[in-house]
Formats: sequence, C-alpha cells, structure tokens
Amino acid sequence: MSRADLEAIWRAGVEACLPARVVPPHLPAPPKERTIALAIGKAAAGMAEALEAHWPGPLEGLAVAPHGTGAALGRIALAHAGHPLPDEASVAAAERLMALAQQAQPGDLVLVLLSGGASALACAPGEGLSLAEKRRVTEALLRSGASIVEINRVRRLLSRIKGGRLGAAAAPARLVTLAISDVAGNIPREIGSGPTMPDLTSEAEARAVLERYAIEAPAAGWSETVFDVPGEFLVVASGWTAMHAAAEEAERLGYEPLLLGEYDCEARDAASLHARLWRETSGRKALISGGELTVSVTGEGSGGPNQEFALACAIALAGSRIEGLAADSDGIDGSGGAAGAFFDGTSLARSSRHAEAALAANDSGGFFAALGDAFVTGPTGTNVSDLRVILTAP
Repeated sequence: MSRADLEAIWRAGVEACLPARVVPPHLPAPPKERTIALAIGKAAAGMAEALEAHWPGPLEGLAVAPHGTGAALGRIALAHAGHPLPDEASVAAAERLMALAQQAQPGDLVLVLLSGGASALACAPGEGLSLAEKRRVTEALLRSGASIVEINRVRRLLSRIKGGRLGAAAAPARLVTLAISDVAGNIPREIGSGPTMPDLTSEAEARAVLERYAIEAPAAGWSETVFDVPGEFLVVASGWTAMHAAAEEAERLGYEPLLLGEYDCEARDAASLHARLWRETSGRKALISGGELTVSVTGEGSGGPNQEFALACAIALAGSRIEGLAADSDGIDGSGGAAGAFFDGTSLARSSRHAEAALAANDSGGFFAALGDAFVTGPTGTNVSDLRVILTAP
C-alpha cells in the first residue's frame, strides 16, 4: 500500500469527470438560429471551454464560475461569483442569466451547462428578500447538518431563478441541459437547485425544513416553483462515473475494488459504516465510495466533511493496516484550502493532538494539517462531490 496508489486512484476518478471528456460526446445538433449557452457551477468554466472547442456554429452566452476560476473563452463571457455563500456578484450573474434566457426566440437553442455550486453562484433572492437574509438562511442550513435535498428545498422556494424558473424564461426556444452531477442519485431538480427542472415543492415543505433545524424563516421571498418546464436534461458525469474509473485504476494497481455506493449522511456516521465494512473484508482490497456527506457544525475549527470522515475513520481504525484518502472532487473540502486528507492506522499515534477533541471541535482540517496529511489539489475543474478510497492489505 502507498499514498501514491491512493492519489492515483482518486485522480483517475476525478479525471474521468473532467468537462473536456464528458461534454463533447453529448452536445446536441446546432440550431438554425442562435445558440445561447448558460454555464453555471464549479465546472462552468471547463464546460464552457469544452463547448467552445467543439461547437461549429455561432455561439454566445455566459459562464458563471467561482471567484478565482480562469478560462480561455472567446465567444462565451465569463463572470465570477461567491461560493458556498452567494454574494452581490451572484445576484448580478443571476440577473444576466435570466436576461439572456428571456432573449431566446423560436428556433434558438438555450444550452444550459450545469454543475454543483450553481445554487450559490447564481442567486436571485425572492421578491422582498434581501441578499443578507438569503445568506443567513443558507449559512444556517449548511452548518445544521441538513442534507442537500433539504437545503435545496428551501433555496428553491426563496428564489427567482431556481426550481425551473431559468428554464421557463427560455421558452419558446429549445432547452437542453447537460449536467455534471454532485448529488447522490443524480436527481435533476437537486443539481444546482434545478434551475431548468420542474419542481412540486410546496412552501409548507420548505418551511418545515427550517423548523426541523430551528432556523428562523424569512418573512418575505417565498414563491411556488415552476410545475412544468419543457426541455431535455442529461447527466453527463456523476459520482458513479468517478467511482467506476477509480475502481479500474485500483484494479490496475493490483487491488480488488469494492464499490460501496453513494453516502448522503453525517460524515461520522459514514466513517462508522466504512470501518464496519473494512472489518468484514480481507485481502488486498480498495473500498471506494462517493456521495455528499454532511456535518453538524458545533465547533469553530477548520475542515470539511471529507476531513471529518477521515478523522473519524482514523479514530475507529487506529492501529489497523489501512491507508485512506477522502477528498472532494472539486478540490475544496469545506473551510480551508484542502481537498481532503490522507489517514491511516498510525494517524493518532503520530499526532500530538487529542483526536477526539479535534473531532468534537470540528477541527479535522487543523488535525491533518499539523500532521502534514492534508491533501491539497486546488480547483480540479469538475464537481461530482466526494470520492473516498480505503486500501487494505493482508
């Protein structure tokens, strides 16, 4: 076993989901009239680049990516906005996207290139709702341990662009959405809060989420989502794309891959499940999983769901012959600059810190940074949520 193997397996999974690989094979035929491209999300810049490189006809539009993201674009404009919390640039980007969609005419193609992170990057608060109030609700939900489905249920009902509204604005043009999914199960309405997908969520259901996590509901900004949005939707890459590619690389390196599936739960609970599954295996194995983990934040430390998972695993499997890597496929895990962390059976013995105390303080990032085990990649250009690998040896 080696960290080189872990990194090779993880990178193989991520590289299989890069826009340059997954976008071109699924592009629709060019229309007779205009093509308006609307790219939103952490992979927006790369998806727009892939489109420009393979689109034969006239092309215009806007790509909205996180601050600091670069792209070599010529025909599509590039805008930057805030993530994970929306900022004023997010509001301006949403207005530009809606305006471009509303310009579309019969015979035009509105091609939406969607990826995770779109919810914050394109933020149009509901009528009467301030950006500050939208940020307050979003931050509280992100810290509460709520699932992405619950978070999006609220975000859709407090928006003028999510929940099918962007897609409805493009009518009567042809609407095609190509998505890189960061959501377990690849549910279209949950990817980027479904700006081009119909949604039947009620205001009562959204308010119930806030009540469940004791978050004060805004007084204004509520509206029902769009129930019917004509258009085509295709997921071009997902967590399973990454997991299968990672499994192929693990097999090439001499491990028997075990695909554990996608997890959508608390990071510590996922770690307990992985530890139990590890104890039930034998031989030279590679346990591979994906999904989007959550953290109920009560401490003031740094880190994210993957580092929290890694620390909980290191505690549960202390002294075992295992090595693992848990990292977010987009290159950023929660707060701090790491994508995730390496961990093994000696992590606790090598540290001068009390691991359980670090976990209780939600300071997994600080724990692994001090060990030199933080995994730093920078933005990867794609986003299919988490990818975790645990290697075992006889």
